Amino acid sequence: MMEAVHATEEWQRAGVHYIRIQAMCVGFDIPPRYEFADDTKDSEYILVHENGFPVSTCRVRIDEENAGHIERVATLEEYRGKHYGALGIKAAEQLLKERGVTNIRINSREKALGFYEKLGYTPDFSTRSGEGEFVCIMTSKTL
Repeated sequence: MMEAVHATEEWQRAGVHYIRIQAMCVGFDIPPRYEFADDTKDSEYILVHENGFPVSTCRVRIDEENAGHIERVATLEEYRGKHYGALGIKAAEQLLKERGVTNIRINSREKALGFYEKLGYTPDFSTRSGEGEFVCIMTSKTL
């Protein structure tokens, strides 16, 4: 059974870190000290799991302007294209909506823009940043 949860239990947070290490550190050769540099003990995550096995995740944050941010979106390679990432994004949107957020931003890798556009996000091409595999475009969605 596929399920998305607000990762509050220790095993769920361990699943979040497992996915990010596999998808980002191993998959893109990003050193863990950079992948986890802006995480804190108070960071909030969504975990998508299949029968308890972690497969996709994202971090959720609300900034000082009450805008929601969905960050550090990652799905294990063998689960990509199977709607796990979309389920995580929708769960993050719901969590943000419950907290009164109406505007959500996702800084998308340019190669992933189509995924976010299918979920209703609009890219702002004037916000291009990064380089190589990590050229990013800010996207936004109003709930």
